[in-house]
Amino acid sequence: MFTGIVEEIGRISHIQQRGENRRITITAGRTPKELKTGDSVSVSGVCLTAVDITPNSFCADLAPETWARTSFSRIHEGALVNLELPMKADGRFGGHIVQGHVDGVGRLISFDRIEDSDNWWLELELPAEIEKYTVFKGSISIEGISLTVAKLEHGRCTIAIIPHTVEMTNLHSLKPGDPVNLEADLIAKYVEKMMRGDAESSLTIEELVEQGF
Repeated sequence: MFTGIVEEIGRISHIQQRGENRRITITAGRTPKELKTGDSVSVSGVCLTAVDITPNSFCADLAPETWARTSFSRIHEGALVNLELPMKADGRFGGHIVQGHVDGVGRLISFDRIEDSDNWWLELELPAEIEKYTVFKGSISIEGISLTVAKLEHGRCTIAIIPHTVEMTNLHSLKPGDPVNLEADLIAKYVEKMMRGDAESSLTIEELVEQGF
């Protein structure tokens, strides 16, 4: 499990076709030193398995499905990616629950500096399967970053980005039209399932309210 707090920016140094899969090599200063073969690592919001680790790099294999259904479809050698190691059992929960399982791909509409401010507006086009789980002031993972929704309307999501997030993530390297990995709030998905009226669940609105939802 991850929290959406990016720990480091990595760089794609090599992409190699290996049968039907692609192997990417990621260079970074700190993350490889903490990895062992087989460890999970979040790469721009996608949970991958680290292999061929050196002090300054690690590799991960991408199945065709992962390549086609994530923002890796735009990736190239030299591209920047967000890196996060799994949360430790005794760690502090800084963001929100992020599994590293991409629910869909959005499109970057704009990323513009707010007038007379050091902050930025990030505007995305959301697919319908993500929008239904997205609420005003709710959490959403974008490229593996835990962010808070500032505005939501007509399939578009707007988020305020502070300078630290710009500096510590790959957002500044993206261009309008680029695909971005999205993961909806896990709690919203579970609440939806419980409220469907499935035979195995008799949960009511009143019970959800009592439990703090």
